[in-house]
Amino acid sequence: MTARLNLFSNPTSTTARAAGYFGKASKTILEESALPAATQKLVVLRASQINGCGYATDVWSKNAAHAGECATRINLVAAWRESTVFTDAERAALELTEQGTRIADAAGGVTDDAWANAAQHYGEDQLSDLVMLIALINATNRMGVIVRQRGGDYQPGQLG
Repeated sequence: MTARLNLFSNPTSTTARAAGYFGKASKTILEESALPAATQKLVVLRASQINGCGYATDVWSKNAAHAGECATRINLVAAWRESTVFTDAERAALELTEQGTRIADAAGGVTDDAWANAAQHYGEDQLSDLVMLIALINATNRMGVIVRQRGGDYQPGQLG
């Protein structure tokens, strides 16, 4: 399977500029949010797994490892409910991520229980950042899946 399209082949294109805005928004949250960095990486990794985005799963698993996340937690994020290595706050963020990612699959969207659980662990600013991060990674994943951007070759730090 090869990529259908390189969205960044023309750096002056509207698409490349728009993608740059996505990147800047994500970078702002990842670098400036009070949401714990480990939680951020778990969230973007889990959404990418659910969406079947090989490229983003590659990026975020490698970035997590490069940032010092242990292999056990990276490997178990797909089975976080059945694992003992995540905090209650991380579990709440992962639940919100899953429900926010599977909106089209679940008629009710994000449940009040999932939101209340997340609100027990995160303040309003952190919740806002979490919502934005979930939305951004889902949009990014969809771009990657549509054009069949493959994973495997990413090196930490490659994206700046």
